[in-house]
Amino acid sequence: MMPPVNVSTSGTEQLLPLRAITLCVFVASFSSPTLLQSAEPGAAPNAPEPQRDARVAFQKGQYDQVIRLLEAAPPDSKQPRELLKVGVLSYVRLGQPEAAFTVYTRLIPPGSPDDLTLLRELALVFITSRVRDPQEHLRIAAYTALAEIGSRDVVPLLEDGLLDSSVLVRAQAAEGLGRSAPEADWTALKRALEDPFPAVRIAALNALGERRDPALQELLTRMARSEEGAIHVFVLAALVKLGQTDALAEIMSAATLPEADTRMAALGVLGRLKHPPSLTVLRQSLYDPNPDVRAFAAGALGEFGQAGAATALVRALEDENSRVRGTAAASLGRFRVAYTRPPLWQAARDPIPLVRVGAVEGLLRLGERDAVLAAADLARHSDPSVRSATALAVGSAGNRKALPVLETLIQDQQPQPRLMASRALGKVGGRAAIPLLKHALQDSDPAVRVAAAGSLAQVSSLPR
Repeated sequence: MMPPVNVSTSGTEQLLPLRAITLCVFVASFSSPTLLQSAEPGAAPNAPEPQRDARVAFQKGQYDQVIRLLEAAPPDSKQPRELLKVGVLSYVRLGQPEAAFTVYTRLIPPGSPDDLTLLRELALVFITSRVRDPQEHLRIAAYTALAEIGSRDVVPLLEDGLLDSSVLVRAQAAEGLGRSAPEADWTALKRALEDPFPAVRIAALNALGERRDPALQELLTRMARSEEGAIHVFVLAALVKLGQTDALAEIMSAATLPEADTRMAALGVLGRLKHPPSLTVLRQSLYDPNPDVRAFAAGALGEFGQAGAATALVRALEDENSRVRGTAAASLGRFRVAYTRPPLWQAARDPIPLVRVGAVEGLLRLGERDAVLAAADLARHSDPSVRSATALAVGSAGNRKALPVLETLIQDQQPQPRLMASRALGKVGGRAAIPLLKHALQDSDPAVRVAAAGSLAQVSSLPR
């Protein structure tokens, strides 16, 4: 039975039965027609009786019967590939990903070429089986994975996530909809603009802004008149993307307001918008009295990617605040400017480990060969938060030469480094990461299994 979902939107309670039915239909529909071709009754008329019976049962939706036929065979017998395949698909349809993966390993032994379409279907069920989990952190992991996959076939689940009781789930769902369905109906995101929590409204505004749909102009203009603080800044950013250039000047002005949260929101937005007039504001903000604001400015300059800002970030490597130094170091690598190598190597010797992590990310972006050794050293640090940050840095840098570092971290004794390594492999590992990610599907921590499944779904969809 599905756990209840607590929502504050009036009238939502009447939608819950329909949502539950929709979710079940969606999960059941994951298996594509291509996968089912081998299970059609006429596919192999001379097949042995158990194989034929399993195929017929599968076509009738009798998945439990397929499983019984599969389990009835002697454990040491070699079973037909078709029986194993419909066994995998039956466990997928029943929402039992761990059992499906066990059968998949019999269908595709280690070292054999993977069935990438089937593997993606299996990976998705590792995720979808957790979207209604009673534990919030597992739902967050599931929706984080769905958001990173960014494909149309997960849109119904992401829309469902906008009604979850967790603020973080709703924010991830809104972010994922921005990636997954840029041309789809934006009714669900429009509802998210009324969420009581700013984080969800901001995620929805970012998603809607990316659509650059002129039909949103009137709604956003009304919001610009009524919203304040950070929300107001993100509304203005969406208007800039629609071509309303006067909103840019207002964002630049917000970067100097007394409220630190508003200044940080403005700086983050300016970095993503990449309008040259805002560079001066971003550079000046590296001297803000608030260290959090200075760190935001350093990150925004890196995202802006204007090489002329590198000199200002080199100076920021000497900031008294370690977060500012670490962010500046990671941002410097984005410019790929040769003269930043010596200061980054100096930052890689900083006494604060997280500053060294930022420097290693920057050096990996520059393609420095010895940066892999520095990353490997950080992957052995005694603090699991440093090891987790190292995995994140390797994934962000996108340097495949650092893949052995992630191979070490995905076997870490603590779950958080394993989880971050699983996510990073989806960004940097490519298909070479599939064996590591398949192994992680058997991790003792369910959040790690979900993260690995998300990365598997991404890399199995890459062009051959």
